[in-house]
Amino acid sequence: MTPDKKRFLEKTAQQIRITGLKMVEKAHSGHIGVAFSMSELMCVLYFDKMNIRPEEPDWADRDRFVLSKGHCTVALYPTLALRGFFDVSLLDTFRKVDGHLSGHAEMRHVPGADMSTGSLGQGFSVAVGMAQGAKTAGKDLTVYAILGDGEIQEGQIWEASMYAGARGLDNLIAIVDSNKVQLDGTVKEVLDTGDLQAKWESFGFFVQSIDGHSVEAISDAIDRAKAEKGRPAMILANTVKGKGISFMEGKSEWHGKTPNAEQFRAAFDELYARAAELEG
Repeated sequence: MTPDKKRFLEKTAQQIRITGLKMVEKAHSGHIGVAFSMSELMCVLYFDKMNIRPEEPDWADRDRFVLSKGHCTVALYPTLALRGFFDVSLLDTFRKVDGHLSGHAEMRHVPGADMSTGSLGQGFSVAVGMAQGAKTAGKDLTVYAILGDGEIQEGQIWEASMYAGARGLDNLIAIVDSNKVQLDGTVKEVLDTGDLQAKWESFGFFVQSIDGHSVEAISDAIDRAKAEKGRPAMILANTVKGKGISFMEGKSEWHGKTPNAEQFRAAFDELYARAAELEG
């Protein structure tokens, strides 16, 4: 990756966070912690890797993306808007009863949303189905899915994994946003999911573990996954919940809590300071 591309992606990931926090401030609602841990993941996918046409969101041969951890629209909507799927001004309607940017994305109403998700575990099954459908139809496209590390406590995840591995769906690249924290505490405290690399390897996946906040590591892992033939890929992205806001980082209480006015000011100060650093 060139220094210019690295800098562009890092700046864009930070803009996703700033834009998302503005949405939450205006709506006084939304999941910040779980969205901020995946900002670099979304940025690399939409601004570097995915074969998409924002001006033609329903293009039949586009790569597909499924946000299986469907409550993380504070990351999804800013990404789609900044990428050009719809005007940024529409973000002001986030979680408004007369709008369609709800807490969980509605595929019928949000350009660029390939699947309506919300019930944890189900999105990944849909992604597997999309990958199988593309294989059956002879389409050369990649299906991407982001899962939460709390979400993978759902049994449906492992049924889908068994199918994907057995069918050798090498057009499927899944990513676990492994921030180690869920709504009620750490993943280990709530229900320890154990050795994820060994588990997915046992289902026949090509598995990589990376720094989920390094745009270079994410990009390289996706390239390696696309080069792997005959089996699906899983990227275990080690991240920090609430990344970029010091008083939120790694804390379960910020899974979906709304800051007060003073906390919003402190959060924006940190985000803008980092953005200024990236500007050089």
